[in-house]
Amino acid sequence: MGQVYVWARRFDDAIAVWKKLADEDPTFAEAHDCLSLAYRGKCMYREFIADTKIFGQLTGDSSDSEFATALEQGFRSGGWKSAVTKGTEVRQAQRRKGYSSAFEIATRYAELADKEQAFRWLDTAYQERAPEMEGLKTDFTLDPLRSDLRLAELVRKVGLPQRRFRRLPTPTAPS
Repeated sequence: MGQVYVWARRFDDAIAVWKKLADEDPTFAEAHDCLSLAYRGKCMYREFIADTKIFGQLTGDSSDSEFATALEQGFRSGGWKSAVTKGTEVRQAQRRKGYSSAFEIATRYAELADKEQAFRWLDTAYQERAPEMEGLKTDFTLDPLRSDLRLAELVRKVGLPQRRFRRLPTPTAPS
Protein backbone atom coordinates (compact mmCIF):
# COMPACT_ATOMS: atom_id res chain seq x y z
CA MET A 1 0.00 0.00 0.00
CA GLY A 2 2.89 2.35 0.75
CA GLN A 3 4.14 2.02 -2.82
CA VAL A 4 0.68 2.84 -4.18
CA TYR A 5 0.70 5.99 -2.05
CA VAL A 6 4.09 6.96 -3.52
CA TRP A 7 2.75 6.47 -7.06
CA ALA A 8 -0.22 8.66 -6.15
CA ARG A 9 2.19 11.22 -4.66
CA ARG A 10 0.54 10.82 -1.27
CA PHE A 11 3.90 10.88 0.46
CA ASP A 12 2.61 11.50 3.99
CA ASP A 13 0.43 8.39 3.74
CA ALA A 14 3.34 6.38 2.31
CA ILE A 15 5.59 7.53 5.15
CA ALA A 16 2.99 6.46 7.72
CA VAL A 17 2.72 2.96 6.19
CA TRP A 18 6.46 2.40 5.80
CA LYS A 19 7.34 3.94 9.17
CA LYS A 20 4.89 1.57 10.87
CA LEU A 21 6.51 -1.40 9.13
CA ALA A 22 10.02 -0.18 9.96
CA ASP A 23 9.03 0.32 13.61
CA GLU A 24 7.46 -3.16 13.80
CA ASP A 25 10.55 -4.76 12.28
CA PRO A 26 13.62 -2.48 12.32
CA THR A 27 15.57 -5.10 10.32
CA PHE A 28 13.12 -5.03 7.37
CA ALA A 29 15.44 -3.37 4.85
CA GLU A 30 12.77 -2.89 2.16
CA ALA A 31 10.72 -0.72 4.55
CA HIS A 32 13.66 1.68 4.86
CA ASP A 33 14.23 1.70 1.10
CA CYS A 34 10.59 2.60 0.44
CA LEU A 35 10.50 5.05 3.33
CA SER A 36 13.51 6.84 1.86
CA LEU A 37 11.69 7.13 -1.48
CA ALA A 38 8.69 8.75 0.21
CA TYR A 39 11.02 11.15 2.03
CA ARG A 40 12.64 12.00 -1.31
CA GLY A 41 9.20 12.75 -2.73
CA LYS A 42 8.54 15.19 0.12
CA CYS A 43 11.98 16.79 -0.31
CA MET A 44 12.90 15.62 3.19
CA TYR A 45 16.49 15.09 2.13
CA ARG A 46 18.10 14.49 5.52
CA GLU A 47 15.55 11.76 6.25
CA PHE A 48 16.01 10.34 2.76
CA ILE A 49 19.75 10.06 3.31
CA ALA A 50 19.35 8.59 6.81
CA ASP A 51 17.01 5.82 5.64
CA THR A 52 19.16 5.17 2.57
CA LYS A 53 22.08 4.60 4.97
CA ILE A 54 19.98 2.27 7.13
CA PHE A 55 18.93 0.34 4.02
CA GLY A 56 22.58 -0.10 3.01
CA GLN A 57 23.53 -1.27 6.49
CA LEU A 58 20.66 -3.75 6.71
CA THR A 59 21.29 -5.28 3.30
CA GLY A 60 25.03 -5.39 3.81
CA ASP A 61 25.36 -4.20 0.21
CA SER A 62 28.50 -2.07 0.05
CA SER A 63 27.30 -0.32 -3.12
CA ASP A 64 24.21 1.01 -1.32
CA SER A 65 26.32 2.10 1.65
CA GLU A 66 28.81 3.80 -0.67
CA PHE A 67 25.93 5.59 -2.42
CA ALA A 68 24.44 6.76 0.89
CA THR A 69 27.84 8.04 2.06
CA ALA A 70 28.27 9.99 -1.19
CA LEU A 71 24.81 11.53 -0.76
CA GLU A 72 25.60 12.51 2.81
CA GLN A 73 28.99 14.05 1.92
CA GLY A 74 27.51 15.91 -1.04
CA PHE A 75 24.62 17.21 1.04
CA ARG A 76 26.96 18.47 3.76
CA SER A 77 29.25 20.21 1.28
CA GLY A 78 26.72 21.75 -1.09
CA GLY A 79 23.12 20.86 -0.40
CA TRP A 80 20.78 18.59 -2.30
CA LYS A 81 22.05 19.26 -5.82
CA SER A 82 25.57 18.39 -4.73
CA ALA A 83 24.26 15.24 -3.03
CA VAL A 84 22.48 14.13 -6.21
CA THR A 85 25.58 14.87 -8.29
CA LYS A 86 27.85 12.84 -5.99
CA GLY A 87 25.33 10.00 -5.77
CA THR A 88 25.07 9.90 -9.56
CA GLU A 89 28.84 9.77 -9.91
CA VAL A 90 29.00 6.84 -7.48
CA ARG A 91 26.26 4.90 -9.29
CA GLN A 92 28.01 5.42 -12.63
CA ALA A 93 31.34 4.25 -11.18
CA GLN A 94 29.56 1.20 -9.73
CA ARG A 95 28.23 0.37 -13.20
CA ARG A 96 31.78 0.16 -14.50
CA LYS A 97 32.54 -2.51 -11.85
CA GLY A 98 29.22 -4.37 -11.85
CA TYR A 99 25.51 -3.65 -11.96
CA SER A 100 23.87 -0.37 -11.10
CA SER A 101 20.44 0.61 -12.36
CA ALA A 102 20.47 2.74 -15.51
CA PHE A 103 16.92 3.77 -14.62
CA GLU A 104 18.05 5.09 -11.23
CA ILE A 105 20.85 7.05 -12.89
CA ALA A 106 18.30 8.49 -15.32
CA THR A 107 16.11 9.68 -12.43
CA ARG A 108 19.10 11.43 -10.87
CA TYR A 109 19.82 13.27 -14.12
CA ALA A 110 16.14 14.22 -14.39
CA GLU A 111 16.37 15.69 -10.92
CA LEU A 112 19.45 17.65 -11.97
CA ALA A 113 17.47 18.99 -14.98
CA ASP A 114 19.90 17.34 -17.42
CA LYS A 115 17.32 16.00 -19.86
CA GLU A 116 19.83 14.77 -22.44
CA GLN A 117 21.63 12.56 -19.93
CA ALA A 118 18.34 11.46 -18.39
CA PHE A 119 17.05 10.25 -21.76
CA ARG A 120 20.39 8.65 -22.59
CA TRP A 121 20.16 6.60 -19.39
CA LEU A 122 16.46 5.85 -19.92
CA ASP A 123 17.36 4.49 -23.35
CA THR A 124 20.00 2.30 -21.71
CA ALA A 125 17.42 1.12 -19.17
CA TYR A 126 15.05 0.31 -22.04
CA GLN A 127 17.74 -1.67 -23.86
CA GLU A 128 18.54 -3.54 -20.64
CA ARG A 129 14.83 -4.23 -20.12
CA ALA A 130 15.02 -2.72 -16.66
CA PRO A 131 11.96 -3.67 -14.61
CA GLU A 132 11.67 -0.08 -13.32
CA MET A 133 10.58 0.96 -16.81
CA GLU A 134 7.06 -0.12 -15.86
CA GLY A 135 6.98 3.03 -13.72
CA LEU A 136 7.60 5.49 -16.54
CA LYS A 137 4.11 6.96 -16.20
CA THR A 138 3.96 7.01 -12.40
CA ASP A 139 7.47 7.54 -11.05
CA PHE A 140 7.55 11.04 -9.55
CA THR A 141 11.31 11.27 -10.07
CA LEU A 142 10.65 11.54 -13.80
CA ASP A 143 8.23 14.46 -13.43
CA PRO A 144 10.82 16.95 -14.77
CA LEU A 145 10.66 15.02 -18.08
CA ARG A 146 6.85 14.84 -18.42
CA SER A 147 6.58 17.68 -20.96
CA ASP A 148 9.23 16.18 -23.25
CA LEU A 149 7.78 14.18 -26.16
CA ARG A 150 10.63 11.68 -25.86
CA LEU A 151 9.08 10.38 -22.64
CA ALA A 152 5.74 9.76 -24.37
CA GLU A 153 7.61 7.93 -27.15
CA LEU A 154 9.44 5.80 -24.60
CA VAL A 155 6.14 4.97 -22.86
CA ARG A 156 4.85 3.81 -26.26
CA LYS A 157 7.98 1.74 -26.96
CA VAL A 158 7.77 0.06 -23.56
CA GLY A 159 4.15 -0.83 -24.30
CA LEU A 160 2.44 1.01 -21.47
CA PRO A 161 -1.14 2.19 -22.04
CA GLN A 162 -1.24 5.44 -23.99
CA ARG A 163 -4.60 6.86 -23.13
CA ARG A 164 -5.54 8.53 -19.95
CA PHE A 165 -8.50 7.24 -18.07
CA ARG A 166 -11.40 9.59 -18.24
CA ARG A 167 -13.04 10.60 -15.04
CA LEU A 168 -16.52 9.12 -14.64
CA PRO A 169 -19.30 11.35 -13.38
CA THR A 170 -19.96 11.15 -9.66
CA PRO A 171 -23.08 9.08 -9.03
CA THR A 172 -25.96 10.96 -7.46
CA ALA A 173 -28.11 9.54 -4.74
CA PRO A 174 -31.56 8.35 -5.87
CA SER A 175 -34.35 10.75 -5.02
